[in-house]
Amino acid sequence: MLESAARTPEREVCGLIFGAGDDTVTDIQECANVADNPADAFEIDPASLIAAHKAERAGGPSLIGFYHSHPNGVPTPSLRDIESGWGMNVLWLIVAGNQLTAWRSTGPGRLDRVEIDAAD
Repeated sequence: MLESAARTPEREVCGLIFGAGDDTVTDIQECANVADNPADAFEIDPASLIAAHKAERAGGPSLIGFYHSHPNGVPTPSLRDIESGWGMNVLWLIVAGNQLTAWRSTGPGRLDRVEIDAAD
């Protein structure tokens, strides 16, 4: 995630987070950002998102969250992030500069900070 964001610092990168339970990340998948203005927003390619949900229903890895970068370097959720409404208990990772922060949706319009242990 950090490398991808560093390669394209002028636009938001984004992707899917797979894991076990709610907290253990087992894999990530970078996805195309199909937002109209990728310098200021992200929209995960719908085909990637649909494929991940189909794979999960077929016994594949669980989709537990999403990640994206903030080219402005601010490691906290934007108002757009907070209002996105991706559902309860979804993990959000934000890459800003050389920093990675984690957040979890805990209610409508609410993202709470989560401590992470990044092994790699």
